[in-house]
Amino acid sequence: MQRTEVVFPLEDGDGFKKKLLLWAQQYAEVIWLDSNDYKHLYPTFDAVLAVDALTAIKTDHHRAFDDLKEYQTTTADWIFGYLSYDLKNDVEQLTSANPDHLHFPDLYFFQPKKIIFIRGNTAVFRYMPMVDDEVKDDFETVCNIKETDNVDGHKRVEKGAVKARIPKEAYLEKVEQLLAHIHRGDIYEANFCQEFYAEDAEFSPLRAFSGLNAISRPPFAAYLKLEDKYLLSASPERYLKRTGNRVVSQPIKGTARRAESPEEDRKLKDELENTPKERSENIMIVDLVRNDLSVKAKKGSVQVEELCGVYTFEQVHQLVSTVVAEVEDNTPSVDIIRSTFPMGSMTGAPKISAMKIIEQLEVTKRGLYSGAVGYFTPSGDFDFNVVIRSILYNEENHYISFTVGGAITAGSVPEKEYEECMVKARAMRKVLEE
Repeated sequence: MQRTEVVFPLEDGDGFKKKLLLWAQQYAEVIWLDSNDYKHLYPTFDAVLAVDALTAIKTDHHRAFDDLKEYQTTTADWIFGYLSYDLKNDVEQLTSANPDHLHFPDLYFFQPKKIIFIRGNTAVFRYMPMVDDEVKDDFETVCNIKETDNVDGHKRVEKGAVKARIPKEAYLEKVEQLLAHIHRGDIYEANFCQEFYAEDAEFSPLRAFSGLNAISRPPFAAYLKLEDKYLLSASPERYLKRTGNRVVSQPIKGTARRAESPEEDRKLKDELENTPKERSENIMIVDLVRNDLSVKAKKGSVQVEELCGVYTFEQVHQLVSTVVAEVEDNTPSVDIIRSTFPMGSMTGAPKISAMKIIEQLEVTKRGLYSGAVGYFTPSGDFDFNVVIRSILYNEENHYISFTVGGAITAGSVPEKEYEECMVKARAMRKVLEE
């Protein structure tokens, strides 16, 4: 569909972004993706807002990728949405039997009437013809919003309301069980996760997202509001990006905390880069990603562009690798995603065995956590993050959830794995309770 494009110069790009998110809250469907000016590889835009669905698809896992493929090719337009982790059941003969307290659809995409891109100090409005007469008024309305306005209030979760779904001793025991599987040769790495939650809770999603984003300033932040379901994501990880015939995956594995002292911070960063256990986590997943990409890639085109690069974020240092591949002309985009989903950094290896084992040991359905949020362009290009460092909220039943996890390998020490989870959980707990 042909969209009307209007470009406006911005005097204050960051200020406009804040106002834009406030303005967007009037709509039932909102997706905001923000790079936070992080200088990562393969940027597309600084930020983008998509609102107000003309059409949408939401479904469970059954034939979900086929339905998405039909929807994406039929619309031939920008579509924004998410893929939940449990679409694994559409890709392989797997099940998700753990309790689901959030009740998000397994897949949800919509075709927005209004899209606004931020590139440097410009705002690019791309509106459908039926609403393009609103462009100028919308821009002026956004500019006139006061940043102190907060349309969803200032509610916080009560101190102590956030609980761990798995007690510490049970978590340590489950890691020991995973180590037993590894020593038996069933798997050699598994991403094991635990949920933190609050029931009968109300809070301000937009305020919480702003706080979470300010704490972490990640390259793949996402705010999603779809009717009464919310995702607030400070993700540092890209799952998969397609530009033309080039496909890029950037798995993260290997984590070290930050330190206030520059000298200690550098030491922690150096230790991360040179610790065999941390590097092995990453390298095993890189091998898995190479294998996944090879399913649809041109023969011999899969390459590791960067292995175990150390990237620094506000809360942690992490090892990031970049794997690239070329696909043939006219390779359907949804087929590329289907052949690589779920992302290896959130499963383990071998992938199917790891998914079966973690399904047995985890006690809640992952849902959107460790899934992906992103978009398709009219030409079929796409870009998706990995849903980690994220808060999920079902406004109707007042249920708040965030999940953290880590890679368990033969070198894992259960107590240290638990400590890593607590480091990762700190930012989410802080924005909910403070």
